[in-house]
Amino acid sequence: MEAGTFLHLHAIPWNPKRKASLPNFRRFVRASSNSQARYRGPKPYRNLVADWVSNNDDTVRTFPIFVGGASLLAVLFNRAASGIAPVADASSSQSRADLLTLGLAVTNILTGLVWLTIRPKSISPVNPQGVECRIISSSLPDVVVSELLWVWESLSAVTCCRSLVAVYDSICILQIGMAAESPNDGEALPVDAAKLMQGSLFQGVMKSGAQSYLANLSLYPGRSELPFFPKNTQAVILQPLGDRGIVIIGGDTIRGFTTSDQAWITFIGEKLDATLGKYVINNPLAVQDRV
Repeated sequence: MEAGTFLHLHAIPWNPKRKASLPNFRRFVRASSNSQARYRGPKPYRNLVADWVSNNDDTVRTFPIFVGGASLLAVLFNRAASGIAPVADASSSQSRADLLTLGLAVTNILTGLVWLTIRPKSISPVNPQGVECRIISSSLPDVVVSELLWVWESLSAVTCCRSLVAVYDSICILQIGMAAESPNDGEALPVDAAKLMQGSLFQGVMKSGAQSYLANLSLYPGRSELPFFPKNTQAVILQPLGDRGIVIIGGDTIRGFTTSDQAWITFIGEKLDATLGKYVINNPLAVQDRV
């Protein structure tokens, strides 16, 4: 039998009106009985012991003294009540136990005294000792001035920044906030940009090209290079502006600038560098004026 004959005999008639039958799947819809119910997620863990210790710091620090004193009195009372000779005898097990207990009691008392002596130093903001100043270079375009003022207002509002100095192309273009008082006229001590650029702080930041954070300014010998800041400035951030300038930020709190503040200041420095490079590259800066 030929193939053509087989196909002709077994041809399947085609009906255009015939519809393909699809399996009937049931659809299940789950309705919530309480659609307005709130989400019940895991509750934050709370350490009650740690909370109690932090709220009763003085009591916890003196607790070893009371325990050691009570143990010492208990040993002496037991020694007197038991009728044992007051002189320690190495051959007596009671004497050896009493000596061990006395050592532990004295250790507790000394621990309590150490805890009372060594306390974490409380860090609080200080009032900068100086005068208010607002010195802006007169050669800056209004756009740059507006951005500099925005930087100052933003940093002083959300961080511990109380002083800000910007030096660009060997010129101090901005000195705002609290500044050291000049001994001559009682006004703000101006920034000597040439002397600042010769210092180790400026050279170190320019060489590394990265931000430098002096969390406790009093511990750094380079604080003498910042005489224009108040004497009690607690922390300083030095943020480079590319390879042409620097922004120096003074704070009123030791370790007051958080990691987020430092990262934000880095982005602000990059933005300020782009703005200054765009508007100042063709206009040489002049000496700043007092505003």
